Amino acid sequence: MLQRTMLQSTKGRAMMLQQLINGVALGATYALIALGYTMVYGIISLINFAHGEIFMVGAFVGLLMVATFKVNFFVAMLIAMLVCMALGVLIEWVAYRPLRKSSRLSALISAIGVSIFLSSLAQMIFGADAKGFPDSAFTMRRIHIGAADISTLQLLIIGVSACLMLALEFIVRKTRIGKAMRATSEDYNTAALMGINVNMIISFTFALGSALAAAGGVLVGLLFNSVSFNMGLMAGLKAFAAAVLGGIGSIPGAMLGGLLLGITEVFTVAAGYSSYRDAIAFAILVLVLMVRPTGLLGRKIQKKV
Repeated sequence: MLQRTMLQSTKGRAMMLQQLINGVALGATYALIALGYTMVYGIISLINFAHGEIFMVGAFVGLLMVATFKVNFFVAMLIAMLVCMALGVLIEWVAYRPLRKSSRLSALISAIGVSIFLSSLAQMIFGADAKGFPDSAFTMRRIHIGAADISTLQLLIIGVSACLMLALEFIVRKTRIGKAMRATSEDYNTAALMGINVNMIISFTFALGSALAAAGGVLVGLLFNSVSFNMGLMAGLKAFAAAVLGGIGSIPGAMLGGLLLGITEVFTVAAGYSSYRDAIAFAILVLVLMVRPTGLLGRKIQKKV
């Protein structure tokens, strides 16, 4: 009896560890997308609802590079990041910059329009059916940690996401352009008066956020082996919920929110409530807005009169 209890306890801990790894891997991809939302909002107070579609474009570019041009997976991800950086700058230049002095509603409608345009264009080019990465894209192996069974793909996702987040934190905190980004986010007009090229900083912010979303798109496409024209919709909404959970405008908050959301979603599925996996993100969003509107790491912004 005691031996059976100990065996069940060991299996329970192994299952918890495995689900935790699953949740961190999924949450890391949410964090990559959420960073784009939070950086753009921190700079120009705009919710870029086309960001989920940039995530989708990155996944398709990565798939195209691997399946058609037979390039290495990491090279494909780098190309996807570069393509989406250019796309992010183009979107900012065409859809947002002319409306910068207009009402927020105008910019929001423009963002929704860009989102619909990109998803419709992807459906027209690639079709409505989901596409999968070839088996040669990444050779997946299983690693046994005690009784837990963890794949090298999950470790790859966690490792790549962690490296990208650390690189972003270094850029924002330790570089000259990062200092300019922080100054612009504090006071847009004063930063311009101090000689900072605000237009360039905003474009760079869009490029940086788009690159992270593209990396997330390639990793998610490989994780679920499915890339489709509408994959950016739900992923983008969940990442937005993660950004709000962590504190919109806070880079560490977006990272924390993404991880918490991914872990919560995975444990919800493990508990047998798989039909509520999408609803959990929005339930958390509503709860956070009711209890702590600024998010876990967000700060209350006081407007000067």
